[in-house]
Amino acid sequence: MDGSQPPKALRVILAQPRGFCAGVERAIDIVERALNKFGPPIYVRHEIVHNRHVVEDLRARGAVFVDELDEVPEGAWTVFSAHGVARKVVQAAADRTLPVIDATCPLVAKVHAEGRRYASQGREIVLIGHAGHAEVEGTIGQIDGTVYLVQTVEDAEKLQVQDPAKLSYITQTTLSVDDTRGIISALKLRFPEIVGPDVKDICYATQNRQEAVHHLAALVDLILVVGSKNSSNSNRLREIGTELGRPAYLIDDASALQAEWFHGVTKVGLTAGASAPEVLVQGVIEGLKQFGRVDIELLSGTPEDVKFKLPAEVAEV
Repeated sequence: MDGSQPPKALRVILAQPRGFCAGVERAIDIVERALNKFGPPIYVRHEIVHNRHVVEDLRARGAVFVDELDEVPEGAWTVFSAHGVARKVVQAAADRTLPVIDATCPLVAKVHAEGRRYASQGREIVLIGHAGHAEVEGTIGQIDGTVYLVQTVEDAEKLQVQDPAKLSYITQTTLSVDDTRGIISALKLRFPEIVGPDVKDICYATQNRQEAVHHLAALVDLILVVGSKNSSNSNRLREIGTELGRPAYLIDDASALQAEWFHGVTKVGLTAGASAPEVLVQGVIEGLKQFGRVDIELLSGTPEDVKFKLPAEVAEV
């Protein structure tokens, strides 16, 4: 084959695990159960998870997504997204006596608790994460005291703090494990007395999906990541593929596939971010058939059987 035409057959290797994590499944389940129990509309502050298809599906069923609580009518059931919210948001809902269901991922809530514990010890907090991300804004807003946001190794190397002996760090849950490890190393070099949880706060699902992309990259010519552009963990999967020397594309769904990507390509790795439903992955497989026969192979990977408890408000629905 000279590479001038798309191949007549594509070997598609499916990552394991891929797609929904337990926190995302729980958050979506909460909204669906609230709609069934209380009836529409159910108001959701910010996107329940960062996936356009999921949001549009829930919107069609009666969920109303708002930026701030002042858009929620008096007495309307309100859901906080999986990314978590600042304390001031919780207080604002309480001040209005809004009935609230908190869909914050338990692993994000764990980071909040760690940050508050460190702050209660009189420590300043370094939060490793991405500026403007909903989870980062919620985490900063959950901690009393000083929080420094560090995004890169360079940020860590330039960071100025009040007392290097009273310093700790926490992390956003959806970061690149490799990048975060480098930032932690830089922080420890600059502040030898800093304390924190290694990369344990990067959630199990994020780590498993990143590890699967590492395995995929050794086997394929190209990597496709199904996920939305505003999904942090989906972006990390694409970036890892690129860093490992493979063309990698983040796509919402099959409509984004472009024929020129597949010229000379015979092996495609396919994965999905933690907020992308499996139906979109299957749609991409169907979409790939326009370029020739598709043969599917399943990558072996870490099994996931994590289930998170539902809030009491919807647990019995």
